[in-house]
Amino acid sequence: MRVFFVGHRILEETVQKVKDIMTREVFTVGPDTEIGAAASLLLEKHVNGLPVVDERGGLLGILTQSDLITQQKRFPVPSVFTLLDSLIPLRSQDKLEKELAKMSAATVKQAMTRNPRTVGPEDSVESVATLMVEEKFHTVPVVEGKRLVGVVGKEDVLRTVLG
Repeated sequence: MRVFFVGHRILEETVQKVKDIMTREVFTVGPDTEIGAAASLLLEKHVNGLPVVDERGGLLGILTQSDLITQQKRFPVPSVFTLLDSLIPLRSQDKLEKELAKMSAATVKQAMTRNPRTVGPEDSVESVATLMVEEKFHTVPVVEGKRLVGVVGKEDVLRTVLG
């Protein structure tokens, strides 16, 4: 709670926390889940992202609709230039290899975003909203330690505006 002094009056503003708006019953997948099954779950449950967890509920990554759309992308041929009769690629080889792996993924582990940005239950709604806007995230995992305890989606944040 924040307290403001305005003239002779005291105004209190309650700061909403992530735990107040997060979705606690989360649809998750394991790293060995087939891509087709994960895509079906995303569509069936109308969610943008699925946290990827180990058998103890530890967060390993997140699989988003964007990760799956990458599979439909055309293979980017790197731009090159010639210097002293040598071809020099202008794209990072590491980045190219990661894109290729996502495009050819058969399991969630191969397509997921590893070590995603997370928030804690005690973080403010304002901080998760800022993260979503700045990083263009639609779904943010909520963790205590390394254990997944919920997710916050853009709809959860929008409900605070209406409520």
